[in-house]
Amino acid sequence: MAALTASAASANTQEDNAHVLDSANIAPPIAEKREHTYTHHGITISDPYDWLYDKSYPEIDDKDVLDYVKAENAYFEAKMAPQEALTESLFKEMRARIKEDDSTVPQRNGNYMYWSEFEEGAQYRKHYRKPVGAADNVEAQLVLDENELAKGLEYFRLGALTVSKSGRYIAYSTDTNGSERYTARIKDLETGELLNDELTGLRGGLTWVANDTALVYTPSTEEWRSLEIKLHTIGQPNDSDVTLYLEDDQSFSVGAGLSAQDDWLIIAAGDNETSEVRLVPASDPTAEPILIKPRQKGVEYSVDVRKDPTDSDEIWIWTNDDHINFRLAKASIKTPGDWQTVIAGSNDFYLTGFDLFETFFVTEGRLNGLDQVQIRRYDEPLTVEPVAFPEASYDAGLTYNPEYDQTVLRLSYESMVTPDTVYDYDVAGKTLTTLKTQEIPSGYDPSLYTSERVEIEARDGTMVPVSIVMRKDRAEILAKSGIEGPGPLHLYAYGAYGYAVPPGFSTTRLSLVDRGFAYAIAHIRGGDDLGRRWYLQGKMFERTNTFNDFVDAGRGLIERGYTDEGMVTASGGSAGGELMGAIINEDPTQYGAIVSHVPFVDVLNTMLNDKLPLTPGEWQEWGNPITSKASFAYILSYSPYDQVTAQDYPPMLVTAGLNDPRVTYWEPAKWVAKLRDVKTDDNLLLLKTNMGAGHGGQSGRWNSLKETAEEFAFILWQMEMVEEAE
Repeated sequence: MAALTASAASANTQEDNAHVLDSANIAPPIAEKREHTYTHHGITISDPYDWLYDKSYPEIDDKDVLDYVKAENAYFEAKMAPQEALTESLFKEMRARIKEDDSTVPQRNGNYMYWSEFEEGAQYRKHYRKPVGAADNVEAQLVLDENELAKGLEYFRLGALTVSKSGRYIAYSTDTNGSERYTARIKDLETGELLNDELTGLRGGLTWVANDTALVYTPSTEEWRSLEIKLHTIGQPNDSDVTLYLEDDQSFSVGAGLSAQDDWLIIAAGDNETSEVRLVPASDPTAEPILIKPRQKGVEYSVDVRKDPTDSDEIWIWTNDDHINFRLAKASIKTPGDWQTVIAGSNDFYLTGFDLFETFFVTEGRLNGLDQVQIRRYDEPLTVEPVAFPEASYDAGLTYNPEYDQTVLRLSYESMVTPDTVYDYDVAGKTLTTLKTQEIPSGYDPSLYTSERVEIEARDGTMVPVSIVMRKDRAEILAKSGIEGPGPLHLYAYGAYGYAVPPGFSTTRLSLVDRGFAYAIAHIRGGDDLGRRWYLQGKMFERTNTFNDFVDAGRGLIERGYTDEGMVTASGGSAGGELMGAIINEDPTQYGAIVSHVPFVDVLNTMLNDKLPLTPGEWQEWGNPITSKASFAYILSYSPYDQVTAQDYPPMLVTAGLNDPRVTYWEPAKWVAKLRDVKTDDNLLLLKTNMGAGHGGQSGRWNSLKETAEEFAFILWQMEMVEEAE
């Protein structure tokens, strides 16, 4: 049976020369409907595009499926062809803001200073080191060249990169197709030799143990789950690797790392709401592990270890066991489950984590939604020394601080108008020293921009913060472009998993702002911007708060005169792509253009399919519609794919990755197919699938930048802010 109508098949046959097609007349691909229904809890759902899910996944070899995806790509290329000059202009503009021969600030780890560099024109980094105290004329040692590893590959991404404690070896992992199944190798930095050891199908990091003679790693299951912690001894065959921990619960995932003093291996298991941690000596990783506290549903915790003044091992615990915003506790290694409060949970301060150092420790969190970095002494943990930052709204925190006896902390700071800045904070002197500020070669004057943080009332009375940046002369810019009224505004959000979108800096964003856009980030529920409760109010049976917050934020910005009806453009990716699908079902007239990246839009079907990689672990976030009729009905009520209806929708650009293990390619494909069939407008709807990439789009800094340029070209085109090519 043919997968496409004649018009779609025609587009497919001309895929290789789509650029010569008449973009005005080419018909969009129309996916065939094939009868398919399923019934749960007495409710029957029709899903005529189920066939776009290749049942041999993760192998994708169904010809009908591939023909449809390729036809959509040909249509995307044909329709975007007239905007090629604009896309290229935006790309050059964005690239000119990036320092091509850039490097990170060197940081000490053991006997060496480590940093990475981009060479001019290069897509990927080179990693270097020098001995601590080496003279400037001492040549740096090249540790790893990502460009060499990526040579000849369509896709390349470096995963883990970890140096052994002695400094002799590095272990690194790479992904060459976007599937996030990594291959690890080991390099001897004394000889430059690549060892024969090779670990394939990995998830997560790599951890050196047993005096640099072994690596701890996390293999991936067939279903792309991390359920096992394994030990590989260098030079030994992989079939002799030892399982240190095996998780039985398919909804959990596992990971491992070292304690602050590198003497304990920390093995953590958990899902989105429950944790369980074990300790094992790093020098003897096959020893019997110490269970800190058995898992208890809804209780999250993480741990670190330090020597107390009596040289006894002391466990430090970050947990939500008695307060929603977490507390900090400690316990003796002898009684690891007896947790004594160090810092109590607070309704005002949201404790997001901690770091242990030799003479002090650091707590990080948010106060009224703003990042806090606090220095505390072990003998006076309630006495806080906050690091003071210069602006009212910003993104700040610790970066890479690998040394336990560190007396100067490395910090990062940025705001919506201030480029990324790297600081050293002298703990004794309480002073910040600027080490590096992001350089923008084409020029950037922060005095031309203004940043605001406003609160918009959502329909249930909740005040939702929104961070906004725009040009001070925005009105003049719009007038020169012949735009009357308040002008366009781009609204961005994520709104899931407790991830708070920071009010940080973006060089690419300037390409919209400098053309008269206001750019806003809505700090909606589902993230943890205002504390843990803010996150919980956007998950499970309160998920629709997230969508309502976004819609109401946009409406509030219209009412306040920042923009106008139909002048809001919006974007989001993954769970933020789900957000895009929900808000256009609810309030399509608000938006002038939508960009939805790798969107999680087929929520009900995905949560019903426990064979998919992430589904069991996601039930704590979205609900389990297999066992719960209430969850089934609630997810169905908002699932963007299921709620597509016969109405006008705004112009849309949708992206996907064929190898994406997080949001599978068929979710956006099915969604676009259904939209094409049901929507009542003639607005442009495009689907672009990266055939050799995954969740993050194309790899390499220039390839990724080109995709952003495509996105902005689409937005400007649909907002009629560029002249149409003849």
